[in-house]
Amino acid sequence: MKALPIVAAVLGIGVMLALVGYFGAGAVVRSLLAVGGIGFAAICAIHIALMVVMGFAWRVLMPSARSWVAIWGRLVRDSGSEVLPLSQVGGYVLGARALALAGVTGTVAKASTIVDITFEFVAQVGYTALGLVLLLQLQPGSAVATPVIIGLAVAVAAAVAFLIVQRHGFDYFERIARILGRGWAERSAAGAAALHAALREIYRRPMALWLCFGLHLACWIASATEAWLVLRLAGEPLPFSAVLVLESMLYAVRTSAFVVPNAVGVQEGAYILLGATFGLSPEMALALSLLKRARDLAIGLPTIGVWQALEGGRLWRRRNTAEINRVPVASPD
Repeated sequence: MKALPIVAAVLGIGVMLALVGYFGAGAVVRSLLAVGGIGFAAICAIHIALMVVMGFAWRVLMPSARSWVAIWGRLVRDSGSEVLPLSQVGGYVLGARALALAGVTGTVAKASTIVDITFEFVAQVGYTALGLVLLLQLQPGSAVATPVIIGLAVAVAAAVAFLIVQRHGFDYFERIARILGRGWAERSAAGAAALHAALREIYRRPMALWLCFGLHLACWIASATEAWLVLRLAGEPLPFSAVLVLESMLYAVRTSAFVVPNAVGVQEGAYILLGATFGLSPEMALALSLLKRARDLAIGLPTIGVWQALEGGRLWRRRNTAEINRVPVASPD
């Protein structure tokens, strides 16, 4: 299973390169250059601002945590998902780990990650629903609408299931563990009980949950600004409503392809197919996708470098402490 994301990433890179070669690398490069360095910097700045807001959305679930800790955890989470050869789940683990290293207890880090991911997903469902409504207004007979409606219904059912499990699912686990008896089940029950208690504590504050959802929904909608700006700078402008439809459909596809690291290859193909619905050329669609990947690298690589340095320093200090403790103390004569 660990090799699956790597294999999927290799195949995805092959698809991406094949698409660029098929539609013409020169045309794609010209579209990239049309955006320019200032445009690329603006896109990165918008994305960082959105990540800060999403960090605040995570922070409201942890009253005792400092804001910079949640923002840092969000940077690590997204960087792990977008830069490293990991599935999206791997990025979630790194984000929770970053919180724990910054002083948040492991149980709270895990519980808040679960709830934040859930409400971000619920907000994405709302974002996709908004995109679907706009799609039906702009193109009533679009062939894309039917599969989107089906996918949206599945996503709503999944979101409801996630919420039910988080509110009530651990009760059943605890009962099963007690029936099985002592040993591993007892230890598992203790860990599950602590996590369940942390989840319950978060769900006791509905205002925090609504704020988390609202901030994530606002970020999803605002994220379309990046693609809208790229297309304007490249000379293929689309109305913001059309860009919002394009982006909402794209991220719905990306979510369904979560096993592929950064949806490499999947994102490019989706941009080409969805962009054609609004008259976007394949070359520009590929350029838009590659710009987003360049943005992820520009933000993600420094973040992962800092995170790795912090992890390395922590391990080095732990090893030195262990060696000092192993040094025998000479007894006085």
